[in-house]
Amino acid sequence: MKNIIEIKNLSKSFGDNKVLKNISVKVRKGEVVTIIGSSGSGKSTFLRCINLLEKADGGEIIFEDKNVLKDKIDVQDYKRKVGMVFQNFNLFNNYNVLENCSIGQKKVLKRKKDEADKISKKYLETVGMESYINAKPKQLSGGQQQRAAIARSLSMDPEVLLFDEPTSALDPETIGDVLEVMERLSNEGFTMIIVTHEMEFAKDVSDKVIFMDKGYIVEEGTPDKIFNNPAEERTKEFLERILKK
Repeated sequence: MKNIIEIKNLSKSFGDNKVLKNISVKVRKGEVVTIIGSSGSGKSTFLRCINLLEKADGGEIIFEDKNVLKDKIDVQDYKRKVGMVFQNFNLFNNYNVLENCSIGQKKVLKRKKDEADKISKKYLETVGMESYINAKPKQLSGGQQQRAAIARSLSMDPEVLLFDEPTSALDPETIGDVLEVMERLSNEGFTMIIVTHEMEFAKDVSDKVIFMDKGYIVEEGTPDKIFNNPAEERTKEFLERILKK
């Protein structure tokens, strides 16, 4: 199957700190790729570079046969197709849930209000938030806000969804609701790249797991290979420490 997005030798520094060191990843359509590793290993910066929230210093991001770092592209259209779900939801506090999901469609996709609202309601139902369409973000729990944020991303018809530690700002009771939604999306064939600390989730939903450390990809493979038979000593150390918790 053809790669939907391919990253080649991506590098990024902040001053003297090299955060990404020649990162290369291929993602096929419908594939779920999870990225694990310690805090500070470059995982979130990697996603932010893919979404062009950070400008990479070098390398290529190939999407629809173009290198989005060099070729002339419509950046807004690219960000719509490669959507991002953030740790802290990034909802507009002055809009209700339905408006949060509809505003991007109206502004970027030029959809009429009725069509945007219909699509928003469909995806709010997908994530179990259909009864909260009139609520403002501050009236919702963290887990509900994150599910609304996922519905907002889905409403833009993305081809790839990036999740940057989507459960890290949530209390334990609501983490399961968000992971359940993401698992459902994986079963429906959405292409997803997910930075996560949830190891059981990574084991269950991933087609491919990538372990990053100090700006490098140390190892990648199937969940079975990475979790049950890692080849690299550093991967073994990380998993032993994290799975003991």
